[in-house]
Amino acid sequence: MKPRFILLFLIFSIFYSCKEEKIYVPKPRMYPKINFPIGHDYVWVDTLDCGFRFLKPSYASIQKDSFIFENKTPSECWFDIDLSQLNSKIYCSYYPINKENSLTDLIDDSFEMAGKHNIKAEYRRESLIEIPDKKIYGLMFEISGPVASPIQFYVTDSTSHFLRASLYFESKVNPDSTAPVLQFIRKDIDKMIDKLEWKNK
Repeated sequence: MKPRFILLFLIFSIFYSCKEEKIYVPKPRMYPKINFPIGHDYVWVDTLDCGFRFLKPSYASIQKDSFIFENKTPSECWFDIDLSQLNSKIYCSYYPINKENSLTDLIDDSFEMAGKHNIKAEYRRESLIEIPDKKIYGLMFEISGPVASPIQFYVTDSTSHFLRASLYFESKVNPDSTAPVLQFIRKDIDKMIDKLEWKNK
């Protein structure tokens, strides 16, 4: 082999070996596109035999509670606000305050329900709900972290009516991907509380 050829071969080899290797960087995680409803429009829902009425988002539907105990639902006043477009539901349960359902017990149950998410929760914020002229008092639980139910609340007039509601996502929760959905639904929940009306017994 000629010395000139060997020299060219060595130069080429050195040049090739010094060439910077391409570094492959994994693509950032993508989240599914969310088709939000256009605007926040509402319609009245009259619960008929139950003790209240409220505004629901026009994109939502009302479903009777599907939980069955001894071949019947626990109450005719238990229902779901189905937000299927956002893969979510708001589970609602209404109780008349009486000897069987004392206000203290109902409030304790609400704290217990919220507390079930403490294992995965990073933080829980509790905010008072007060609309004195409509006799609406209660508490909002905002639970941050990879929890299935990031918002729960109860409202009552403290003498006759008690309503508890919990927002649940219908899929595995990633706080980064569900944050815009939660922000959108929160406006509807605030409207529901603000416009809720008790019925006289």
